[in-house]
Amino acid sequence: MAEGEGGGSLGQSIIIKKVVKGGHGGHHGVAWKIAYADFVTAMMAFFLLLWLLNSVTQEQLEGISNYFAPVTASSSQSGLGDILGGKTITEEGAAQNSTSRDSVTVDLPPPKAGSGGDGSEEAQSDNASDEAVEEAAKRKEQEQLDQAQLELEEALAAIPQLKNLAESLLIDNTPEGLRIQLVDKEGLAMFPSGGSEMYLHTKKILELVAKIINTLPQDVSISGHTDASKFRTNNGYGNWELSAERANAARRYLEHLKVAEKRIARVVGMAATEPLLVDDPTNPRNRRLSIVMLRGTGEGNPAANPGAGDGRRKKNQPESLPGLDAIKRKQLQDQRGAPQPVPQAVPPSGQEGGALPRLQLQIQTQ
Repeated sequence: MAEGEGGGSLGQSIIIKKVVKGGHGGHHGVAWKIAYADFVTAMMAFFLLLWLLNSVTQEQLEGISNYFAPVTASSSQSGLGDILGGKTITEEGAAQNSTSRDSVTVDLPPPKAGSGGDGSEEAQSDNASDEAVEEAAKRKEQEQLDQAQLELEEALAAIPQLKNLAESLLIDNTPEGLRIQLVDKEGLAMFPSGGSEMYLHTKKILELVAKIINTLPQDVSISGHTDASKFRTNNGYGNWELSAERANAARRYLEHLKVAEKRIARVVGMAATEPLLVDDPTNPRNRRLSIVMLRGTGEGNPAANPGAGDGRRKKNQPESLPGLDAIKRKQLQDQRGAPQPVPQAVPPSGQEGGALPRLQLQIQTQ
């Protein structure tokens, strides 16, 4: 307080203001906030776009694509090379121009997500037709094999001299084909011990089997099997050689019975590697001949190459170019003047409706 004259107080206050310049906030300003807000907005728009693309259907995407697709495109940079060519509609020759081109409209199929350009209805129809033909051929072949099994069992039972061999002949259907096995049993072997010369009753059974083979189109596989008993001569001849020679002996006799050599697909010796009785590898029933009518093989077999008559490809064989097969089929139809029917599975020659002729057996027993 300042004192005035006469010792009195003046009653005035002195206020000092200080202004602080600069500081942390003043140095950076608010520009970073604007940039961060733009970044967040852009990210939100990006994720919103991803969500929209994931939520819409294929038809909606195609509709958006068609909406933004250009209807016409001009080859002139000036924009005057289209219909009028830079002239008004009242001028003569406005619709003709040396620089204009005839327009061509091409209808393209809509894109298919993940289809790789091969999702046309015609291609799917062709695949379904191929599968139907193949399934029909397989069913026909299975019916033939079942009929062959029944005929062989009935023929064996009809011959009194061969009834005691019923337990030595095993017939079953496997994924590989119809399997016919000539099995040894206690006291009745198919071959002499350690030899490959067939007994007479073995030949009689093979005569029945040969008649079945000659009525079917499938190729034939022959394998010889032995038991696990140790067998080896001084020169190293053992079960492997023995099983192979027995299989070859069966092949030679089948060829003697008019089975074509070209139908023999393979002849193998298996030794004791595939026993019939796994829990008893030394059992005599493991010694056997196995003859298999191989599925899907042989000339005239509808299941060997279904649909081959109309130039169809095998299943799962891709086209060289998508749509090329449709063009070829159209050309063939134009040339022939009418659509070609879908081929049906045809049974082998000499058979009607897949039924096998009854076996006419003329076997002289001794």
